[in-house]
Amino acid sequence: MGNRFQFAEGGYYFGGEGGILNAIVGSFYLSVGATVLAVIIGVPAALFINVQLIRLKRTQNTIRYLLDALWGIPSIVYGAFGFALMLLLGLHASLLAGIITVALLITPILVRAFDEVLKTIPVELQEASFSLGSTKTETALRVIFKQGLAGFITALLLAFGRGIGDAASVLFTAGYTDNIPVTLDEPVATLPLSIFFQLSSPIEEVRERAYAAAVVLTFFILLISVSARFLSKRYAKNIIK
Repeated sequence: MGNRFQFAEGGYYFGGEGGILNAIVGSFYLSVGATVLAVIIGVPAALFINVQLIRLKRTQNTIRYLLDALWGIPSIVYGAFGFALMLLLGLHASLLAGIITVALLITPILVRAFDEVLKTIPVELQEASFSLGSTKTETALRVIFKQGLAGFITALLLAFGRGIGDAASVLFTAGYTDNIPVTLDEPVATLPLSIFFQLSSPIEEVRERAYAAAVVLTFFILLISVSARFLSKRYAKNIIK
């Protein structure tokens, strides 16, 4: 599998030489960008639900129900919505369009996963912080977020893993290229799309390469899962200390 970690060369999808390095790097570009965008939106949302709305249980439950519904929507629907949004904004299939679409997909996942952790933090901790003169914003950032840091890392890696392994959401928005994009308006290859296109080939050798790419993707997902478990336990111990 050594030649798998090379750039795709001419005729690669017809059995020529080369590898999937462009898809590996592209997957990380897209997933990291989408995860950063999801964190910017999702962390304040989760903290808002558990601090600002702490006394409004019905509102909290409604928001959580909507987020659960968004979590359950098939990724191909996000792909179609992202494509429509792409046309509305005048974008073409590119890294930026893929990042926006994947961010829409993983933001509900990150918010709900982090929210479930924040729900376990005793309300008395917030009340103690308020009694010392802290504002809700200070309490959210300095107390609640710190207590939920281990859960945040788990939610972060869970969202990242979902983003790097999804194909349907970027099928119409990310495009595809044999090169590594250097700007946000260039198309980007991903491992799931690489597997999809290679499995669609009538050439047996190309289909076999798809299985190798699937092994690489599975390894990355496994690595993310193990890292999430390790880091969450480590930070949980630090908080206890």
